[in-house]
Amino acid sequence: MITSTSNGKVKRLIQLKKKKKCREEEGVFLAEGSRMAKETPAGLLREIYVSESFLKKQKELAKDLENRCKAGIEILADRVFEYVSDTQTPQGVLCVVQKPCHALAEIVRGECPQLLLLEGIQDPGNLGTILRTAEGAGVSGVLLDEACADLFAPKTIRSTMGSVFRLPFVRVADLKEAIHCVKASGIRLYAAHLEGSLPYYQQDFTKPCGFLLGNEGNGLKEETAALADARIKIPMQGQVESLNVGIAAAVLSFEASRQRSL
Repeated sequence: MITSTSNGKVKRLIQLKKKKKCREEEGVFLAEGSRMAKETPAGLLREIYVSESFLKKQKELAKDLENRCKAGIEILADRVFEYVSDTQTPQGVLCVVQKPCHALAEIVRGECPQLLLLEGIQDPGNLGTILRTAEGAGVSGVLLDEACADLFAPKTIRSTMGSVFRLPFVRVADLKEAIHCVKASGIRLYAAHLEGSLPYYQQDFTKPCGFLLGNEGNGLKEETAALADARIKIPMQGQVESLNVGIAAAVLSFEASRQRSL
């Protein structure tokens, strides 16, 4: 059992928690909590750390996790686990997970793709919620540009509620080039925009389609919106100008899902 916060493994966990560069160098991220531990595919599990209290209270789950991970489990003293945890009330289990890898070609293929293309989404909670919502609405893939928040930051991972393991996603260095590739695959793109010419519910989303969603404060860049096949809007009442980007993603994704279920 590790009892010191000066332990080398503990120091590494802190680096993986705090620094994107460290996560990228190792190609891993941290997934904390019982639900995330259970939902992590065995093939992606690299290491599992549990608190002393967790081991005593969750013997069956701890044994199951140990059987799923080739490296077994490492036990941390409760105060050490609290030190490495990213939550106010630690559940007592933390996994080091290999990052899933998907390709753009994987996302655009299929009988009738439905995509989300994200530009400059800054809030980790928004980004994680968008992935979770996308899975629930039947979205087939998500594209993120380099300006988006780190998908593998602890807060973002928690917000996905496991969708990060089930929904294909690709971070692209050149969003413009990716948009051209998506359109070349026969997918019609709609830009969510305040200056949209038609309400979203007057469009046909039963064919291959994708929604372009932009930064929380500024929306889509004009050059990005110009690449869309059409600009659509979500009509507002009262004095509200627009919706949170996560809510907008939900409205559009579930409308596409509704149309496809008719």
